[in-house]
Amino acid sequence: MADDWTEPGAFEVAPGVHRIPLPLPNDGLRAVNVYAVRAGDGFVLVDAGWAIPEAKELLASALGTLGAGLGDIGRFLITHVHRDHYTQAIAVRQELGTRVSLGIGEKATLDILQELDRAPLHHQVGHLRMLGASALADDIEKWGSEAPGHTIWESPDDWLSDGELTLDGGRVLDVVETPGHTRGHVVFHDTAAGLLFAGDHVLPTITPSIGFEPAVSPDPLGAFLRSLERVRSRPDAVLLPAHGPVAPSVHVRVDELIAHHSRRLDQAAAAAADGRSAFEAAGILTWTRHERTLDELDPFNQMLAVSETGAHLDLLVAQGRLVRKDIDGVRRYS
Repeated sequence: MADDWTEPGAFEVAPGVHRIPLPLPNDGLRAVNVYAVRAGDGFVLVDAGWAIPEAKELLASALGTLGAGLGDIGRFLITHVHRDHYTQAIAVRQELGTRVSLGIGEKATLDILQELDRAPLHHQVGHLRMLGASALADDIEKWGSEAPGHTIWESPDDWLSDGELTLDGGRVLDVVETPGHTRGHVVFHDTAAGLLFAGDHVLPTITPSIGFEPAVSPDPLGAFLRSLERVRSRPDAVLLPAHGPVAPSVHVRVDELIAHHSRRLDQAAAAAADGRSAFEAAGILTWTRHERTLDELDPFNQMLAVSETGAHLDLLVAQGRLVRKDIDGVRRYS
């Protein structure tokens, strides 16, 4: 399909900016957009992709169509620490010494990921048990222990926080901290060109997962909604998302996301009546645009759904709309 956003290549989205979709292994998202920004004689890349051979080959091939190669990447600017954005930057750095930058809020998660004796998804499994999903936690724990492969979790060369970055050639990017999807998520706003490199903060057709990370935020949904308002208060821009096609207006999509979560909070409040756990409430709600039930999702997406339900319920508690009690190690809401 000519309009398939996952089609390999380098696609100009603005002067000096190309979108490069890279594949994801066994992932419903299908691809991640990496953005190559011309900077002097080379490129700065916003996000990097998942460290798998096919992604590296396609990235090199796409850069080749721009008259460049992996060695012409001067710096990676990473929106957040999830492996489909971060790990290929580390792999390229190990080979070529490329500079890697990441939001300072990701340090707590990265510290956990670098623990040598850490069991995969250990913190997420413990969180699931607290949300009342013990059987699912057992499944995820078993799946994590059997998952093949090794992921590179090294620290970046430098940590990003709010402020301006001036690239070679004079392009200025505003670094804007946008916690929610992860604690240290950042976006890069080119106000002069009217572009927002949005990572997973603002996606054009889906809502990013909330509450799924090793260093669990005390209020991930509240942080996400505040971050959306922060981006909404800035000048509008073309939306350059990590997953999905480019969209003409960040503001339009932010308004849709805020409205979605307002409706979802009402639905979660109704589902949590009578002292239910987040897992029980998630079983009452429906999921994805196809209105699937929880048990129709695979275990990984069930984990995302339960975690996100917990984030909605905890925000409702903070708003005074629900009361939370911990009973036998399980959070219950009424």
